[in-house]
Amino acid sequence: MSGNIDIHTKKRVLMIAANPGTSPTTGWPVGFWWAELTHPFWTFTEAGYEVDIVSPKGGDLQADGYSDPQDASGYSAADILSLGFKTSPAHAARLKGTKSIAEVDLSAFDAIFVVGGQSPMVTMIDDTALHAFVARAYEAGKVVAVVCHGTCILLKTRLSNGDLLVKGKTWTGFANSEEAYADAWVGQKIQPFWIEEEARKIEGTNFVVNGMFKPFALRDGNLITGQQQNSGAAAAELVVQTLGR
Repeated sequence: MSGNIDIHTKKRVLMIAANPGTSPTTGWPVGFWWAELTHPFWTFTEAGYEVDIVSPKGGDLQADGYSDPQDASGYSAADILSLGFKTSPAHAARLKGTKSIAEVDLSAFDAIFVVGGQSPMVTMIDDTALHAFVARAYEAGKVVAVVCHGTCILLKTRLSNGDLLVKGKTWTGFANSEEAYADAWVGQKIQPFWIEEEARKIEGTNFVVNGMFKPFALRDGNLITGQQQNSGAAAAELVVQTLGR
């Protein structure tokens, strides 16, 4: 008999997506970015992982309009993965009534994956409970992955010794060039601050970017970061490479 074999061998990833908010600069409703949730979700499930989707405060989640493949702007019309997730009742239900991070047993997961979007710049940047949760995951030896505007939390997330999590780390996030492009595309300032601009003010950390909107993710120890919305799958693949299948 195989009584000594642990049947719970599937790796588990906790995806954290931002709660809905309102941008102080545009007045728009803001949320998570579809591709940054669905593309990593696909990567993880294809690797045989179990994935839970939660949010900092819990409740129903709302995506950024431009990330919706059915949005009138057509900005994300080619994103058939997100279209499939959005129009599948079973998948779409995962974004309703999400648990809050306060309800999560962190010990049950091998990795956390923080999804970006426009909301993190408003709702996550000063969320000290979320920062503490991420630091706790990191100090517990979990893989911590953060993508796009979600990386704003790394400007402020501190470990128990008071050091920034990114001290001595090489990491990436949404680039100044991409912010400038997005501002020009919509004809106004979108974000209240720029991540690259703020990261470069931090001594003892190494913030790097690749070309505009090119898939780019990197790993430094147990920290994995992705540059923007086209980097979610690349970051998720680094998680899979780190944890194994």
